[in-house]
Amino acid sequence: MNEAANILHTYLRVTQHLSQQFRSYFGQFSLTFPQAMVLTVLGETGPIPISQLAERTGSANSTISGIVDRLEKLGLVRRIRSKQDRRVIRVETTEEYRGMRNQALDSVNDYFSGLISGISPEERAELLRALTTLDRVLTGQEDHREN
Repeated sequence: MNEAANILHTYLRVTQHLSQQFRSYFGQFSLTFPQAMVLTVLGETGPIPISQLAERTGSANSTISGIVDRLEKLGLVRRIRSKQDRRVIRVETTEEYRGMRNQALDSVNDYFSGLISGISPEERAELLRALTTLDRVLTGQEDHREN
């Protein structure tokens, strides 16, 4: 296998493992991984339209709409119509979610710290550099494609 294929397969395995770990972890909050991802984005951005939420999570609008429906039933988000353009509907977190967010973030950070506690500080620094580079490449900040 060539280097690019090795990187891709390793990336896919890692994301699969992380998804499984976090899916199990978020289950204790009665949240699915996609729901937690939507809440994380909303917590970082504030109110945004479903189309932007879909873009930020890499999901289809219809998928995000269904997730938002379920989060509304849990009392964690609400849809708000723009006063400037009544066609635009944004999604925002509720006070209930904001109240639990800091506790949940601390808990997730502690959980993830436990996952990576078995590697040395040097390996963690190397991992952060590699993931930062991958993030930059994937978000198009560097164009590495050959013309």
